[in-house]
Amino acid sequence: MEINENHQLLGSVEDGYINKEKSFLDRSDGAGFEPRRTSKLIWDRPLLLSFAACCIGFWIFSDFLVAGHGDQHGVSSASLDLARNAARTPAATPSSSVLECFQVYQPVLFPSGAVDETLASDGLENTTTIAPTTPASSCEPNPGEYTPPTCKFNRVVMNFTVTSQGRQFDRLALMYFGDTEVWRTSTAEPTANGIRWEYIKDMTEYMYFWNSTQKLIFDLGNLIDSTYTGAFNTTLTATFFTAQETVEPASLIIPISARKGDASAASVFTLPSDNATNTLSFPRNVNRAVFSVSACGQAAEEFWWSNVLQSNIDTFVPVAGTLYGYSPFREVQVLIDGQLAGVQWPFPVIFTGGVVPGLWRPIVGIDAFDLREHEIDITPWLPVLCDGNEHTFEIRVAGILDDGKNSGTLTETVGSSWYVTGKIFLWQDGENAITTGPAPTLLLPPPTIAVSQSLTQNSTGANESLAYTTNVSRTLTISTLLTTQNGTSLVTWTQSLAVTNYGLFTAFGAVQENNQTTTGTDLSTGATFYKAAYAYPLWANSAYIVQPGDGDGNFTLAASVIRSVHLSIQGSPVFPTGLQPFSSSSMPASAPLSGSSLSTTQNGTASYFGSPATGTSSGFGSTGQEFWFRGIGVGGDGAGGDDAELYYRSVQAVNATVVRDYERLVGVEIGGPIEVVLSESQAVMGVVSPKEVLGRGPGMPRKLLVQSGGGEN
Repeated sequence: MEINENHQLLGSVEDGYINKEKSFLDRSDGAGFEPRRTSKLIWDRPLLLSFAACCIGFWIFSDFLVAGHGDQHGVSSASLDLARNAARTPAATPSSSVLECFQVYQPVLFPSGAVDETLASDGLENTTTIAPTTPASSCEPNPGEYTPPTCKFNRVVMNFTVTSQGRQFDRLALMYFGDTEVWRTSTAEPTANGIRWEYIKDMTEYMYFWNSTQKLIFDLGNLIDSTYTGAFNTTLTATFFTAQETVEPASLIIPISARKGDASAASVFTLPSDNATNTLSFPRNVNRAVFSVSACGQAAEEFWWSNVLQSNIDTFVPVAGTLYGYSPFREVQVLIDGQLAGVQWPFPVIFTGGVVPGLWRPIVGIDAFDLREHEIDITPWLPVLCDGNEHTFEIRVAGILDDGKNSGTLTETVGSSWYVTGKIFLWQDGENAITTGPAPTLLLPPPTIAVSQSLTQNSTGANESLAYTTNVSRTLTISTLLTTQNGTSLVTWTQSLAVTNYGLFTAFGAVQENNQTTTGTDLSTGATFYKAAYAYPLWANSAYIVQPGDGDGNFTLAASVIRSVHLSIQGSPVFPTGLQPFSSSSMPASAPLSGSSLSTTQNGTASYFGSPATGTSSGFGSTGQEFWFRGIGVGGDGAGGDDAELYYRSVQAVNATVVRDYERLVGVEIGGPIEVVLSESQAVMGVVSPKEVLGRGPGMPRKLLVQSGGGEN
């Protein structure tokens, strides 16, 4: 097959809707890292995370031996090669090899340079060793104890590697330090010949935890039986090193969670059944506070972006069953003492079994391996929160209850379920300082909500088609005069958001189209500057056909999806943006950077034939993705223009085989051409009903297997 190197946009946005029509790069600038030490650090016993079958076994042994070997060398500034030893990992041969799955994302800073799943490291960093364990018999997450290394470090990067073989759904996994969730990921769906993936994540924002002994809990619920045979065998390594380019970490991190860590259990809230509230007090010397939200829908809420208005849920009962409702709009709310402090309008994550599984092999959906958290600056609340008293923090998820005509109101409940946690990052002044000021001024107008619905019937009176729209916008501003040991300033948190969603059902509910775009800008000024601007366009068209009269429940699925993330961040975010490998000292002196801009689009088409009676299935899938990561120049707004391209990748997969993969790092092409042999179809296991992957039609949604804790704490 001829490789097409014409790198074009996979989709565009017009009027709020999607329009469907390893080598060396030598460095000589002296930028890099402070050597960690002059002797080699060797793990005497391994840091071990392993789970298999339906359980998780976790052990951490972090004792060090310090040995002075003659061949030891430190990590010098010359070792920072932005692209080094790049070696492509083949996706798989069509019929036999283990399939290498991957999420496209920007490189992560390592001592050896910029690393992602296609860029190999030379092993100079201080990395733990891993060994897998045999399967255990319990579905309970088993905790381990993390003990920090004795070497000096100010950066931590994790490498999570997984293999699986057989038949299995995608599964959600949450990692905790005690009561605090620190990472949320999900699995790829295995194949008969097996899959493997590797994800590298910068975890430096959690230095507060890495610097002291912690209970580490990893919760990945799984089901192993005669039908679902795929176990997830995993290894997790942590790399500790010192970098010159770094940020000031939070001095304290407080969880907002179910707080089940002492019982060695997961601390996630499940909404709407739980009361996701914690009551706690702050230190009195805090000068900055940021609340981060981790939230995603599961089961009846996994495809929330395709839900219908509540007044339309029974429109197609004979064909599609009762549809999921409360509209295709969701708002994750953070409340302090019962008052709104900020919101997240979620990105519509599609997991690797979602819509049609063949869409996501081997290129998984955007953020599927690393669910992005949302930052809400609550610094304007510090005069209240630093008064020495206890205050309540609550997370809610709201949808829309419509009036059956053209309006609606936010709900206090949604379908089941949303998994949510939060945490508060705090930065503190000197021990004797006390933060003061007036209570914040709250400008919280209600959101503007406009809805519509139009129903058509055939000659027999059966409902044939349904068109509906959901348009929402909201602004909020919270400000105060904040006095810290550095003086008094007006600090302000503002958010401006809008969403448009057009939905269309035809063929008596068997065919559905959704076209949604969420946009938002978050801005913090007056103390620590932070600005995030984001847009999440999504277009999806899906259909299912249940074969009539065969008695086996055989069905066919077909879908096309175009989806994007456009995200620019400036100022001082809590979470690493990916600029770390591209420090100002590594860029031309004339091009200092003030922030980062990420833009990526996926475009996929897939079909699927399932036979529940025989447990077999097959399908076709083709997905392409383009990914840009840029540095925003000083004075820029992240919209492009003269922003510096730091990383680019264009990749296409057909029937689980990568047929095009072009990659640039700071303008240098990585890797070489790809030669492939395509198969006409791919074997896809795991789906036994349309409802499992589409959220509508015959069957039941997938069983929730992640642990949850509830109640008020």
